[in-house]
This record gives sequence, structure tokens and C-alpha cells, in this order.
Amino acid sequence: MSLTTIEVDEFELLNAKNSWISKSCLKDINRVECQPVLPVKDEKNILVTSALPYVNNVPHLGNIIGCVLSADVFARYCRLRGWNTLYISGTDEYGTATETKALEEKLTPQQICDKFFKIHNEIYKWFNISFDHFGRTTSQKQTEIVQEIFKEVHSNGYTSTASMEQLLCENCDRFLADRFVEGTCPLCNYEDARGDQCDGCGHLINATELIKPRCKVCQKTPVIRSSQQLFLNLPKVEAKLNDWVDKSGDDWSYNAKVITKSWLKDGLKERCITRDLKWGIPVPLEDFKSKVFYVWFDAPIGYMSMSAAYTPDWRKWWQPEDDTKVTYYQFMAKDNVPFHSVMFPACLFATERNYTMVNHIMATEYLNYEDGKFSKSRGVGVFGNDAQDTGLPADVFRFYLLFVRPESQDSSFSWADLATKNNSELLNNLGNFCNRALSFLEKFFDCVIPEIQLGNDELTLLALVTRDLKEYTSMLDKAKLRDGLRLILSISRHGNQYMQFQKPWVLIKGSSEEKIRAGTVIGLSCNLACLLAVMLQPYMPQTVNIIGKQLNVDISTFLLNNFVSVFLPPGHKIGKPAPLFEKIDPSVVNQLKSRFAGKQKSQEKELSVASGLDLKQITSVEQMEEAISKQGDMVRQLKQSGAQKSEWEPYVKALLEMKKSLEQMKLESNPISIDCLEEEISKQGDKVRKLKEAKVEKSELQPEIDLLLQLKSKLSISKGIPVENGQKKKQKPIKK
Repeated sequence: MSLTTIEVDEFELLNAKNSWISKSCLKDINRVECQPVLPVKDEKNILVTSALPYVNNVPHLGNIIGCVLSADVFARYCRLRGWNTLYISGTDEYGTATETKALEEKLTPQQICDKFFKIHNEIYKWFNISFDHFGRTTSQKQTEIVQEIFKEVHSNGYTSTASMEQLLCENCDRFLADRFVEGTCPLCNYEDARGDQCDGCGHLINATELIKPRCKVCQKTPVIRSSQQLFLNLPKVEAKLNDWVDKSGDDWSYNAKVITKSWLKDGLKERCITRDLKWGIPVPLEDFKSKVFYVWFDAPIGYMSMSAAYTPDWRKWWQPEDDTKVTYYQFMAKDNVPFHSVMFPACLFATERNYTMVNHIMATEYLNYEDGKFSKSRGVGVFGNDAQDTGLPADVFRFYLLFVRPESQDSSFSWADLATKNNSELLNNLGNFCNRALSFLEKFFDCVIPEIQLGNDELTLLALVTRDLKEYTSMLDKAKLRDGLRLILSISRHGNQYMQFQKPWVLIKGSSEEKIRAGTVIGLSCNLACLLAVMLQPYMPQTVNIIGKQLNVDISTFLLNNFVSVFLPPGHKIGKPAPLFEKIDPSVVNQLKSRFAGKQKSQEKELSVASGLDLKQITSVEQMEEAISKQGDMVRQLKQSGAQKSEWEPYVKALLEMKKSLEQMKLESNPISIDCLEEEISKQGDKVRKLKEAKVEKSELQPEIDLLLQLKSKLSISKGIPVENGQKKKQKPIKK
């Protein structure tokens, strides 16, 4: 398809030409980037934090995309725009979960924290998370700042004292803090609710409200005893919270708004902020010196103490001068929202001091694993320390996790889908475009960028790329990270279409004018490859470094703008081109699925029994086609024998699953072009219409409809348009 058939107006063409000719993409060489990063008057200052991962376990891929990776992409984007950006996070180390883990491993709580902090730190380094500082809540600074804030809250009259009924395990001879208690949720009857929050319905609860409570250590039934505790008077700050949420909540993710307003709608109650534990920050009051702060009182203050560990001028971020504006973004999974949108802000309001309040709460839904849940105990799913042992680059994991980021609803990590996205989007789209352009330049122009003479096709390409570039910055300004990635792939797709239509490999063999034309096509394509590297910086930092070496430029010297200008001028000599990505074969997918199986293992076994075949041994399209033929014969024989539906239905289910697997294998082994997909959809649509006209039975019609929907889904994926589970996404029509 010629790009000139896509409608662009004269204004877009003129702007594209002027930007290319006259504007610069280089960063201001006079601007000095200071360390440590501090907010500056009259400049854009961005504070980014990600919810503190709890230290007592190894983070899985869902944990990583929910907080640290999402925040990393946004922080990298802000730096790319030239904004003063500070990204802070660290491990949450106090609380009963740490004590529980210490008991299990026969270590002290501090030893557990030291062990798992190292694991977390190594995992995030492998994933290239660009913290300015990654700290810990078990620091002296944390104790100082938490106690300072508490004293302000207490002296301002926002605390109260009350006798609180707690659960005491007589067998263990200790009061049971929230995480040491499990039982049935009084709100939704979920049987494994914790003593502080129910994972079934998401509501916060008190341990004494649990039905049939049990001690997590010994499984004995605890008894209720009274203990004096300190409470934060949430009703006293409720009006301020409501007003603040009304003013700032529009800039939050949808789920963060819904969860917060649900809390406020129900009305706030006083919340206990102390616990009868030894592992925690001591309460600085004589009558409570044997108690520690509840972990969710002290944990969010960790953002401040970790900032203080980064720079002694940390208050410039957290208590800025009136003439300096700081915009604060927090990233988390939805289960952390109430603590960041209600508890932490209420605490800051109660100090009656001018602390930086969060402007944007960006919460994700949950990432599942192969339609199930991650489970360390059952060996289900990929955890951070497993990812680096798979042999796949960190950038491939980053790319896929961001491609399926659960922004508006739960999504799933799937090995088959990861391979498909890698092979179709990275290898055949992005990687193919960059490698074609650079390899052609090496072969025919001795690696030197030739003169670029802009014709109508080039201006149209630049105008279309500018559209996507503007939308890219618009989406990332709003922290819509998945859309930003989609637009990068759209630009590389434009580049592939441009090269395919221009055919520089033909032009280079023609007249002198055609050879000049080939130079223009390749010179512009290499510049687009450089633009793609600039845009990829938030997403795939290792890949960007590789592209930079191949282009012989430092990608970090370029500034991201809303226009396309010259990155590689005529005469610039590139380095040695090489493929950016490798194909992931179906055999590798099968190995990885088996290695991290769990639930899906039992599913495969069920299908194998139903079909009389060992599906795990099937690795090629031909083998699967033969298996489907045998399975189809089996289904027909059962139906013809008069067997009941309950007997043949499992075999039909297996047959449909096998057909889905076949389509997936075909796509992985030979990704289909958009044109071929559109042709297949047309043929399949005709077939479905004829079957409907013939009024065939639903059992015969439905598989053909399913196949049509699968083809349409593949087309959307090939075009870089994410399709939500079970929902069709409207596309803007392209005017021709």
C-alpha cells in the first residue's frame, strides 16, 4: 500500500517539511544535569514512587509490572522529555509477614530482610529499573521521620487511645498481629482472608471480625483479649480528604478513583496505628513504648526516608518552596490504593504542614499467569529470579509485560503469546525495519548516510509519523504506557510499508536518478530507526543501546519532541548492523510452559487423556494437523454410536483446543502478513455466511465463527491494536 493513499492535509505536510529542515532534536548542551536531582523553580519537576514491594518474598512478573516497571517506564519518559525527575522506591521490611517468614526459616527478622533485600535488588537491576535510589524501611532515617510525623499528628490532636480487642494465641503465647491470622471474610465469605485485608473482595477488615479465625503459625483457634492502642482520627480529616480527592482524582487511573470514592462514600472510621509487636518502629510515647507502629502507618513514609537517603535536601521534594511546583506520581497495583489515597494523605493532612501530596495515582489491575494465578508454593508462574534463567533478554520481558499491562482489566502472561509478540512485533516488524535499513546502507552506501531529497512520499511518511509521535507523547504524559508502545510499533510499521512500496533494492540498480532516490529512501529510513530508538528508551533500554552502537550515536543526546527532524545528517557513518531480536521457537515455548506449569500441566493432561494423544510431544504444525484429524474421527465415531453428550463433549472440547493450538503454532512458525490475514478473514466470513444461510446446527457453525474471531484478533494484533479480553475495540477509520 502506498502511503500517499492515506489522507494527510497540506498543513501536516508543510509542518513535516519545516520540522525536518529547520528544527533540532538535540538536547540543550548548556543545560547541566545536576546530581542529586532537585526541583527547580519555573521548571517541570516530577516525583515518581512505586509501591514498596514487601521484602518477605520474591516478586513475580505481576508484582513487577504493577509497580516498579510501570514507574520505571514513566520516569525514563520524563527524563527523556528533559524534566527534573526523581524515582524513589525500596523494600517494605517491617510487619508481621517478616516475622512469619523469619519463624519459617529460623532466622531473625533482620536476617530475613537482608536476605530478601539483596534478592529484590538483583532482580530489579536485571530488569534495568532506573531508581535514583532503592532503599529500605529498616533505616535510622525511617525511624526518625516516622516518629517526627507521628509527634506532629499526635500534638495536633489527631490521635486517640482506646482498648482494642485482639486475638491472642495461647498456644504460641503471643498477640497475633494481622498477618498471623487467617479466617473467613465476614463480607464475602472468602475462606483465606488475612487479618488486615481480604483478597477475595479487597476490603480492609479487623482480625477480630474474621469468622473461624486461626493462628497462621500453629493453626490453633485464638481467643480475644483487650489491649490499649493508638488510633488515627480519620473522621477529623475526612472533609479535607474529600475535597482533595475531588480536585486531584480526575488525574488518577479509573480503578484508583473508584476504590477511593467507595471508601469515602462509606464514611471513615478511626484506624488503629499501633501493634503489640517487637519488629517495627517504636512508638515515641512513654505509655506505648512496648508497642510499634502498624506497618501501613510507617511504610508510605518510606518514600520520604528513602529520598532523605538519596539527598540531604530531600525536603525540597517533599516540602517545596511556594514558588516551586512538584508533580507527584505513584504507581501500584489496585490492592494498594486505599493506603495511598486515604491512609497516607490523611496522615499528612494531620501534620498540618505543607507536604507534597500525590497528584496522580496510577493503579493496575492484576496480571495472571496462563489464566491462573502466580503461586510460589505451587511453582506456578515466573518470578523475578526465574526470568533471568530463561535465556530470554530482559528487554523481551519488559516489552511483553508492558504490551499486556493490565491497565483497565486483568490480563494474563502467556508463553505462547509472548513468543507471538516477539516474533511478529519485535522480530518481523521493529527489528526487520531497522535491520533492513541499516544493512542496505552498509551494502550500497558504505555505511554513510546519503543526501535526502524529500518528495511527496517522504513528506507523507513524516506527517504520519508525526501524528503517531504526538499521540505517543500525549499518551505517556497521561502514563498510558501500553498505548505508547503500540504507537512505536505503528511507526515501524509505517517504515516497513514505505520501504516495501519504494523498493530501494530495485532503484539502486537503475539510473543515476533512481540511485539517488534509493539513497533518499534509505537515508530517511535510517533516521526513522534512530527516532524509534529515542522513543524506545523508556521501554527497552538494552535494545536502545544496541541500536545506538549500530547507528554510531549516543541516543541519550537526543530530545523527544512532537516533530521529526534530522537525527543522522548526510555524511554520518553508522556502525555494523546486526539483527536486534531472535525468533522464539514453539519448542522453546513448550519447554518454558512445562517448566513453570502448575495449573496448566493438569489442563494439558486432561486434554491428552481426552484425545488419546500426548499433546506435550507435539511440536510441529504437521503433527498437530494429524492429531486433529484423529481427534475429529474420534468425535464423529462417538456421535454416530449414539453416545450421550456428557461422553463426547470432553472430546469436542479437546478438539477445539487443538485447533486453537494449531492456529497459534502456524502464527508462531510463520507470522501471517496483514494482507494475507485480511484475505483469510474475507474467505472465512463468506464461509460463515453460507453456513448461516444453510441453517446448519450451532455445533457445526460455532467453530467456524470462533475461527473468524481468532483471525480478526490476529489482524488487530498484527496492526498493533490491543484487543481487550472479550471486547472489540473500535478503530478510527483511515481516510483514503
